[in-house]
Amino acid sequence: MSERSLRGKVAVAGVGETPYYRHGQSPDPEFVLCLKAILAACGDAGIDPRDLDGFASYSNDRNDPPSLATALGTHELRFSNMQWGGGGGGGAGAMANAAAAIVGGLADCVVVYRALAQGQFGRFGQGPRVSTVSGDSGLTVPYGQMSPAQYYAPKAMRFMHEHGIGQEALRAIALASYHHAQANPRAVMHGRPLTEEKYDESRWITEPFHLYDCCMENDGAAAVILVSAERARNLKQTPTYVLGAAIGAGYRVHSTQAGFATPDLASSHFKEVARHMYDMAGVAASDVDVVQCYENFTGGVLMALVEHGFFAPDQAMDFLKLENLIAPTGKLPLNTSGGNLAECYMHGLELQIEAVRQIRGQSTSQVPGADVSLAVAGPMVTPVSTILFGSEAAL
Repeated sequence: MSERSLRGKVAVAGVGETPYYRHGQSPDPEFVLCLKAILAACGDAGIDPRDLDGFASYSNDRNDPPSLATALGTHELRFSNMQWGGGGGGGAGAMANAAAAIVGGLADCVVVYRALAQGQFGRFGQGPRVSTVSGDSGLTVPYGQMSPAQYYAPKAMRFMHEHGIGQEALRAIALASYHHAQANPRAVMHGRPLTEEKYDESRWITEPFHLYDCCMENDGAAAVILVSAERARNLKQTPTYVLGAAIGAGYRVHSTQAGFATPDLASSHFKEVARHMYDMAGVAASDVDVVQCYENFTGGVLMALVEHGFFAPDQAMDFLKLENLIAPTGKLPLNTSGGNLAECYMHGLELQIEAVRQIRGQSTSQVPGADVSLAVAGPMVTPVSTILFGSEAAL
């Protein structure tokens, strides 16, 4: 391992969320949602919100740090950061940027946040409503490829075709998320279980994605507070340590929506990124106890799990069965809060929170003795990011 590492130097001190709503149904504007989540995270950590001195987000978040710092009355704003790139690929990246700021001495107490109020600003899942198109969109929109599902479906189809993977693998991923959501009262789909028959009978969105292969659209906010490992040990919660993180993508990934430039269309873009994360953390895929993997669509989860080393492509049909993916007894419990499919689509920051809860022992679908927890951000977008959390025993 390189001496240039985040391993064990930073810890999550607090997590916070607002209630999660269906898109357009939040009673609060986005900025208020963001403040509420940050205050909840401060309360969880036992930290005065005025002591926050760093703010990090991603995916074109509209809630800028100077405004948040002013509203919270922070003593000083020392770090203001947004991870580049759209979608949820920056979720772990924002965590990594916050951790790096603490290790580098740029800030002492950094909050990572994401807030969405789609009734206020518009939906993410619809195609763009514009009179002209240019750039990448000029190669896709005229042919009807307009929405995120349509952009990413060919990548999953190609991967499944090349490796003989059937629809049952995607179905198992969706069923696992819905199974865990039934134990989670925060989940939007709590009380609305999914069966194999219901999945199979649901309408196609764009092959290979049925309705239940696609993430929800929600309003709400989530926040995570990071501090140095030394400080975390004196705070309210048992520390959850950052073991390793990585951000990026592979060779020639631009124009992946159309697939013209990339030599590796059938990828979630984690092949090199995951390796860098494991190298920093000093662990292997076999050491991971539980996984939270961003589901923009289930096909991205399939490829991300392969590229993180949990199984080979030709093992997917045997590995991706519901009994292997559910807590507490599965081989690799997956998306134990319900994930983007069934808990909430908070651009994946809720998955970072669930990864922390597993290490704390506070999940509604707890994996016994979880010491290493993985949170994967935004398969198939670029850049992607990924992060490993661990307990004291994992250090």
